[in-house]
Amino acid sequence: MALIPALQVPAAPPGTLQRFVDWLQAWLFPNATDDVATRWVASLVIFLGAVLLGKFMTGVLFIQLRRLLAKSNNKLMLPAIEPPAAALVILSGVIFALSVSPIWSTIPTGVRLAEQGALAVVILWGVACAGSAMIDHLAEGAKQRRPYIAAFLPLIKKTLGTIFVAFSALVVCESMGFEVKTFLAGLGIGGLAVALAAQDSLSNMFGSFVVVMDQPFYVGEVVSIAGHDGTVEGIGLRSTRLRTAQRTQVVIPNKTVAAEVIINYSRMPQRRVDTTLGVTYDTPPEKIQQVLGDLRAMLRADPGVHPGLVVASLADFSDSSLRIQVVYFTADPDWEAHMAIRERVNLGILRTFAARGVSLAYPSSVIHLDGPVARQMASNLQGPSPASGGSA
Repeated sequence: MALIPALQVPAAPPGTLQRFVDWLQAWLFPNATDDVATRWVASLVIFLGAVLLGKFMTGVLFIQLRRLLAKSNNKLMLPAIEPPAAALVILSGVIFALSVSPIWSTIPTGVRLAEQGALAVVILWGVACAGSAMIDHLAEGAKQRRPYIAAFLPLIKKTLGTIFVAFSALVVCESMGFEVKTFLAGLGIGGLAVALAAQDSLSNMFGSFVVVMDQPFYVGEVVSIAGHDGTVEGIGLRSTRLRTAQRTQVVIPNKTVAAEVIINYSRMPQRRVDTTLGVTYDTPPEKIQQVLGDLRAMLRADPGVHPGLVVASLADFSDSSLRIQVVYFTADPDWEAHMAIRERVNLGILRTFAARGVSLAYPSSVIHLDGPVARQMASNLQGPSPASGGSA
């Protein structure tokens, strides 16, 4: 099967162009026996008209349209489609000019197919520019209203651009007469082998789609993925990059990101603090009760502590101390702010214990010995009694 089939084109242009040629023939050369000169004049007039129309569009029409649409939300569309629109007008004029010229019937089929391919390229170029302008417009709006969505738009733009380029190549080949169906059939067989060889890359690509659609995190958020904690720096087609607290960069394949448990610290409304303190067993219960009341009042008065949950209670009896549990949430989930609040509260706890004269316990043990061996050891440690005296 031939890749470029034969294209049968009539010698005379049909429709409106033919009527235009006939009108020129009757106006310029009414007594001519052939229309060769008329066709050359018509071809030149059409070409010059297309060039002038293209200049008019870029120099006058689009400027006026931009002024009329100055208050429009999408100001990127017209500048984006202006070059493709002018190119489409001029290319159409070239094609129409050649179609009415006397040499049209002698132009090789390959040149005519190239004209069709060029026309398809210009149209697809305009579609690509319009789509890119729309995505850029959405990105500008997202940066102002939803910054976390704006972080994904470059990835979406890159993915759609790759798909559109592949689709455009097939459309151009089809417009030029190539057998795209045969190519796609062969591509399907070869694509299976490529897919098996590049399954890791495809898994990473689908993982990136999962991240984009599910949105478990955005660029700039602090997350934990596969045991790695850090700030998300970028989300690509193959991997996600984290910047750790040690300022190192961790690159995680997107297939791992899609399969692992993700902890997003940036989406915590507050941070929980759970502290256990020990006081000595000889502390009177009244003092412990007073300390607990002071701790609750201090936590509720601190502006950095979230008022939703404040706990300070005698929780347990351990081996060496009475255990007091203090639980609260810091209102600001930011790590540095959380640590500043926690430090302030801890200092307040120390001051409260000192003001009430309550001592914090430290690990200690008391050993009780009994029996003959223990009594003998005790007597040896005490030494001879004064009543018995010593040996001479």
